Amino acid sequence: MTQIRGTGGGYGMGAGDPYGVARDDQQENTILDTVREQTSKIEDLLDTVSEPIKPFLPAIGRFLIVVTFIEDAIRIVTQWSDQLLYLHDYRHIPRGITHMFLIINVLAMITCSTMVIIRKYSDYAVAGLMSVVVTQALGYGLIFDLNFFLRNLSVIGGLLMVLSDSWQRKTKAFAGLPTLDEKDRKMYFQLAGRVLLIFLFVGFIFSGQWSLWRIVTCVVGFIACVMVVVGFKAKFSAILLVVILSIFNVLVNNFWTLHEHHPHKDFAKYDFFQILSIVGGLLLLVNSGPGQFSIDEKKKVY
Repeated sequence: MTQIRGTGGGYGMGAGDPYGVARDDQQENTILDTVREQTSKIEDLLDTVSEPIKPFLPAIGRFLIVVTFIEDAIRIVTQWSDQLLYLHDYRHIPRGITHMFLIINVLAMITCSTMVIIRKYSDYAVAGLMSVVVTQALGYGLIFDLNFFLRNLSVIGGLLMVLSDSWQRKTKAFAGLPTLDEKDRKMYFQLAGRVLLIFLFVGFIFSGQWSLWRIVTCVVGFIACVMVVVGFKAKFSAILLVVILSIFNVLVNNFWTLHEHHPHKDFAKYDFFQILSIVGGLLLLVNSGPGQFSIDEKKKVY
């Protein structure tokens, strides 16, 4: 029974001084309230500045999320011979299957991306794009590439944000199976979406050369990522991540400055559009909020 009382054989501050615990809780609440107050002022300022584009924010977010798929479809078409050569010679996929693989991927990316943009059959569109992510990872042999894996987790997070944003107020009942109403489904997918969105930044931390600017960016970005995951001032932290990722994208993935035959050009272009997709997911988070599974929402309840 003595182990219950803690180390040193005594009850400690928690039992001997209940007011100490109360003071600690009060200090934590004061710090959180201070952070909320300051970030709320910044959010109010940003709301005022962004007022003209607010009605278009969901459309911009959806377009940016699928822009990497559109770019990839264009890349496959314009580099058709190179794509076939790689799949056949390096991945050892039979020729007939390589043609079918590329055609299906192009059609799926163009069709599903269009459906996401116009908000039609979003369930099927998101499922189709997720299937493209998986099949390409297997087809191109990138399933064990950590950076590719983390980036695509973030892309999937953005697609889940599209799903939660686009669901209509209806449910589909299946015989013998429990069902979730629309509100419950949206809550769970908002949570999963915002958690997956931050994996791009995890990949960013583990790649590239270290510098003072990179360290500062990683620290600030990591704090913002934690705030997004727990849903504490999620809109403010999502905007902060949008700014950080946008600046990083323009400065590091500036493929337009590279020569047409530069070996890094395709990689920079691919990274550029993938980061745009994650930015689109963050914009949807800014527009719709973090959902009920968040500190922000619990604060409203209490």
